[in-house]
Amino acid sequence: MNNATAWNLGGRTAVITGAASGFGRELALVCRDAGMQLVLADVDEAGLAQTLALTGLAPARAVTQRCDVSRADDVDRLARLAQQRFGGAHVLFNNAGVLAAGPIWKATPQDWNWVFGVNVMGVAHGVRSFVPAMLDRGEPAWVVNVASAAGLLCPPDLGVYSASKHAVVAISECLHHELAASGKPVGVSVLCPSFVDTGIADADRQRPASLDDANPEQAATIARIRKATRGGTLSAAQVAQCTLEAVRARRFYVLPHDKVVPAVAQRLAALIAGDAPVDARASPR
Repeated sequence: MNNATAWNLGGRTAVITGAASGFGRELALVCRDAGMQLVLADVDEAGLAQTLALTGLAPARAVTQRCDVSRADDVDRLARLAQQRFGGAHVLFNNAGVLAAGPIWKATPQDWNWVFGVNVMGVAHGVRSFVPAMLDRGEPAWVVNVASAAGLLCPPDLGVYSASKHAVVAISECLHHELAASGKPVGVSVLCPSFVDTGIADADRQRPASLDDANPEQAATIARIRKATRGGTLSAAQVAQCTLEAVRARRFYVLPHDKVVPAVAQRLAALIAGDAPVDARASPR
């Protein structure tokens, strides 16, 4: 695609995971405003119904499906739905995400499995299920992987979450190179926001019952994160608008918060110098 020309998304199809709240809901609204058709997915079916109602779109232009992105079969079914209803996805937002917090030595195996299952494997499943059809179709298409400022920095008490989001950044960078080598008009962006009130600090409400051996000491840390996200300088709606603008412009890194860039530069300077990491008090998405 010609990077000098903004991409007109009208009439295209957006697939959005984690669409029941937060970024996912706001992405649905900005994509609606851009004239796109919507395929909305989440494990929270009540929240999905609310998002669909807020879009005001008729069934001919929007559809929902329950989808646990940690399950490959669920994401495959989502891809089939997009194909059957709208001929496939033009923009895939791998947005679903969850949070565990606290000192990394206190993280349980269940914490690691849950966070990596959703945050990392959810992205991996999305790429595997949707990108081959995008390439085969040969039309302009895009993948947006939602990472975090914690995917570029390493804040204390967010070791599990940060590790998962660093993995999302790595997946996105590798995918960028591979798509560029394909010669097809398909690209990728990685979104790395700082504190935003998206509801991710309440993500444990969706924690599967089978993972009931939760870390009992993370509640205080998550309460602090919840307070910080509610005091964020940008709203979820503003970040969603910024993200869609990045898609139109075919921009890879999407860094809505200005303070993230100097913090990343500080981290890289310490790395190059061989110094100990700097505590930038980076924030989750």
